[in-house]
Amino acid sequence: MMNSPLLITSFIDRAGDLFGDVEIVSRQADRSIHRYTYKECRERARRLAMALRGLGLERGDRVGTLMWNHHAHVEAYFGIPLAGGVFHTLNLRLHPAEIARIANHAGDRFVLVDEFMLPLWEQVTVNFKPERVIVVPGDYEALLTNATEPFVPVDAHEDDAVGLCYTSGTTGMPKGVLYSHRALALHAIALAIPDVLALRQSDVVLAIVPMFHVNAWGLPFTAALLGIKMVLPGPCLDAPSLCELFRSERVTFSGGVPTVWMAMLRYIEEHPEAWQPQPELRLLVGGAPLPESVIREFDKRGVRLIHGWGMTETSPLGTVSTIKSHLLKQGLPVPFIDIRTVNANGICPKDGETMGELEIRGPWVAASYFQSAAENEKWTDDGWFRTGDVATIDSEGYMRITDRTKDLIKSGGEWISSVDLENALMSHPQVQEAAVIAIPDSKWQERPLAVIVLKDGAQATPDSLRNHIAPRFPRWWLPDKFVFAKEIPRTSTGKFLKSKLRELYGQPLQ
Repeated sequence: MMNSPLLITSFIDRAGDLFGDVEIVSRQADRSIHRYTYKECRERARRLAMALRGLGLERGDRVGTLMWNHHAHVEAYFGIPLAGGVFHTLNLRLHPAEIARIANHAGDRFVLVDEFMLPLWEQVTVNFKPERVIVVPGDYEALLTNATEPFVPVDAHEDDAVGLCYTSGTTGMPKGVLYSHRALALHAIALAIPDVLALRQSDVVLAIVPMFHVNAWGLPFTAALLGIKMVLPGPCLDAPSLCELFRSERVTFSGGVPTVWMAMLRYIEEHPEAWQPQPELRLLVGGAPLPESVIREFDKRGVRLIHGWGMTETSPLGTVSTIKSHLLKQGLPVPFIDIRTVNANGICPKDGETMGELEIRGPWVAASYFQSAAENEKWTDDGWFRTGDVATIDSEGYMRITDRTKDLIKSGGEWISSVDLENALMSHPQVQEAAVIAIPDSKWQERPLAVIVLKDGAQATPDSLRNHIAPRFPRWWLPDKFVFAKEIPRTSTGKFLKSKLRELYGQPLQ
């Protein structure tokens, strides 16, 4: 057989040749809509590659991007690897000092920055000084205009690094994950498999998940590979703006974290006329479990929600629940991915009840962290990655996340899942959000405390909430205390920031 390399840069060549007239649609910061084609995107990505080489970019150099989801960011996804470089997506939701720390650790030589992000960038530069800053669109457009040299491809290998992302830091300092051509190419192909996401050329994909969040879950790469019309929301992530894009661009597939879909549902309930979905619309949810009530409400409206699970370290998709209707299970491992659960006694049986730490391996799972040899204990001696998630796997191979190892509540020597309690509480008609944490207890070691955000104008009491979930759990699982709050703090990727909740509320019960 021919030994042809798996290169993500070949995706934009294929899109330009076979689907050159298919649109890439972006909403700009001023809310205007930018439209152009894959053919134009390929031409501009090649110009960017030659421009970066002209600036002195060498193979393996990192180029930071501090941008929202729009056409120039897509060009960077392909143009930087076409130059032999590594795109490094900087998380613009982090504190400026944290962005600077990550950029310094990555060794970014150049950085592409959205013009309207300059106030944030000025704070970043207090602690980080790249060799060259390219402001988009001003400097960027001038750079592309002046790139008149004919494009010459680099001699790339499929194991060459092309992308760098850092973890969200929910379990410590953010750590870098370096992606290869091969890993991202195989991941992109897997997304298109019918029993994974079933993406196809006739789809219209709206990438809501930020491109700085594990490469928008790989959706831009699969879209280019298949020539799918791509819709990018820019910074306009409010529910009315998203509903407008769903309608005007006839979106058939989208991906976002639970907070996006929960906010969308609240808006749709208040403005049903704004929601005009395409037949058989599919929505991918990941990053955290989604309450069953939200899944059922979208299902009533003819929209299918697909539960997925993954991490920065897994590129990210590891499992997806599409074949059966196990609503709150994260599903089967996708092809080429293996999973297992391990507890203190060894590998757990596949019984759906025994909880253990989830471990994973596969061709797009990281084998180490970028320049962080001290973190190598995250990999087992036999080559599996320790995820830090606690899960069960049933006899049919379906995986269900029950918690993070650090978020499990140990009460009287038994484990309580904070995730299960949260999902049950969020099914209460008066509850908008719920987060559960462990608090110290002199008798039982730890007990659950629930932080509740009620819907606007709603009322509820601790007894009514406890009675609502009592039929689902043993009595000793029920929270001993409820705190009503205006909001629940979140990470930059939309997950509940439980470390902050423990800081605020994690005192022994009085």
